[in-house]
Amino acid sequence: MNNVRNKKRANKSLPFFFKDEFKVSFVIIFISIILLISTFSFDIVPPILNRGIQPATFPKALLILIISLTLIIYYLSIKNPWKIGKKLPKTFFLTLLSFLIFVILAISVLSIFVSYNWGERRIFYLLLVSIIFPILVFIFFETILGLRFPPGIITNLYYY
Repeated sequence: MNNVRNKKRANKSLPFFFKDEFKVSFVIIFISIILLISTFSFDIVPPILNRGIQPATFPKALLILIISLTLIIYYLSIKNPWKIGKKLPKTFFLTLLSFLIFVILAISVLSIFVSYNWGERRIFYLLLVSIIFPILVFIFFETILGLRFPPGIITNLYYY
């Protein structure tokens, strides 16, 4: 059966559950559903102690988003089948490197690095992304999630 699956023309006649696209999507959705079910056992915080959304709401929303995006990707993979490549593109490794840089440096440098490696060459837009993206992340954590950042140069200007 392995030699039949590896041939390009034979792969089209296989049932959908033997295709790689389905296997990957199924694993992601299966794990996400298990995690989503486990979030229903989270304790509810009393309103007096709650700042922002309930602790169980964010993981639920995130897991529903992951399941939705996986379904969209699976649908798109049916319309446009995945190409089997011998090696990963250079941009993949540069993106992984950028995530490592994120741990060491700041989110601004990461946003410039990723934008530049994905083809943006205009300095104005690179600087704009490096300023707007961290501000949006800060606003998201501060207002929607109700989390307060530790004191620093910029946060001291915001909080005081």
